[in-house]
Amino acid sequence: MRHPDAYLEQLYDELEIARHEQQQTIPWEERRTQLLNGLKQALGRFELTHRGEDGLDPVLLERVELEEAVRERVEFTTLSGLRMPAYVMIPKSIQPGEKRPAVLLWHGHGYGSRSLVGLDKDGREKPDTGRLSDNLAYALAKRGLIVMAPEIVGFGDRKLARDVRKDPNIDNSCYNLSVSLMMTGRTTAGLRTAEALRAADYLATRPEVAADRIGNMGHSGGGIVASLSAALDPRIQASVVAIYPNTYRGSILAMRHCLCNYISGILTQAEMPDLLALIAPRPLLLEGGIRDPIFPVETTKVAIEAVRGVYESCGASDRFSCNLFDGGHEFGGPVSLDWLAEKLRS
Repeated sequence: MRHPDAYLEQLYDELEIARHEQQQTIPWEERRTQLLNGLKQALGRFELTHRGEDGLDPVLLERVELEEAVRERVEFTTLSGLRMPAYVMIPKSIQPGEKRPAVLLWHGHGYGSRSLVGLDKDGREKPDTGRLSDNLAYALAKRGLIVMAPEIVGFGDRKLARDVRKDPNIDNSCYNLSVSLMMTGRTTAGLRTAEALRAADYLATRPEVAADRIGNMGHSGGGIVASLSAALDPRIQASVVAIYPNTYRGSILAMRHCLCNYISGILTQAEMPDLLALIAPRPLLLEGGIRDPIFPVETTKVAIEAVRGVYESCGASDRFSCNLFDGGHEFGGPVSLDWLAEKLRS
């Protein structure tokens, strides 16, 4: 064969058979431990554990009064000197000394964390259109939650300086970040996951946050951060993973995606539904658009049923939900916001 398509399909089929045999012969808890160890190895040479408040060195950058919330911008250290800026939305309804549930809100591809807090890419307030997607952090805060929207490395203010010098209008640094990390035995997914654990470390130190009621939500590229960090961090009590759940074969291997989605060797350990199932038995909502062109609904449904099966086997079927909405690769409406608020308050 001159074209390698069939060869790649053969490789995938062989790995799928091997994984299926493991699933049939190894109990879930043992399999879960294997998957977690395999995931950590595939993500690369990072410290994938929470470390508390040591070394965070947080600073407050700005504080803005809104009608129903206060929006802060903070910055803290994650690892190896990297500094992560983040927006924190605090409901004004919070009482002195009160602790509220909190959410880590992860943006996808675009212009970064500003897109989640009602700002344009230059930090100016966007006109209020009434659409929840224009200010997801505020929408969650109005449901009584503390919300933190970190700037994921490679986006917004955290693009590579060399990329910005070459092209000031570049959308992101995912490609150069990914290939550079790959050459050191690391992945962009691993770096972002390691930073997500440190973001949870910071969020748990805030005086208004109930550290035992932290959840997360991620859309598209933010979905990989939300799902992998929840898999590795038991502090995450409830998760929404949106317009990302699928199979690797049906999505990122079926068409060209951003390089940040790819984890070297992961298929020797798991398919995407296996990794999503690592969140079990904690509450999980998977969401997708029925007309999403890059995470097709047919294989989103495959992922949903696979994860549902794990929750049923754990006796936690009541903690698993899904929402397939009438739309494309976009925010799916208030269902996920209401679900997350309910789970973290209960």
